[in-house]
Amino acid sequence: MTIIIVKMGKKPSFRLIYDSEVKRHLRVIDAKYFSLIRSTIEEQLSWEPFVETRNRKPLKRPVAFEADWELRFGPNNCFRVFYSIDPDCWEVQILAVGVKAGNRLTIGGEEVEL
Repeated sequence: MTIIIVKMGKKPSFRLIYDSEVKRHLRVIDAKYFSLIRSTIEEQLSWEPFVETRNRKPLKRPVAFEADWELRFGPNNCFRVFYSIDPDCWEVQILAVGVKAGNRLTIGGEEVEL
């Protein structure tokens, strides 16, 4: 009897690409949240960004910056990251970072309608 053991390598991670506007969006967010934002994006979007979860959902309709997905997190789920996925290139494009308070979403200091 021959036993064959196949060692499976871990899945490749997605490359995270930040749009140039994201820097401007972060300027209006308190700096104490920067590490939370960065670590959450890396943790949530590097491995399976296309898997829907309670706080990660595909958008029902496209938004102004052409994002297909939304990630919610932070104190009272106040932060929103909008992104698109290119599965062929294993890339996630981070298009916008905003703050949601009540039914108002602000990105880069400007109110945005969803």
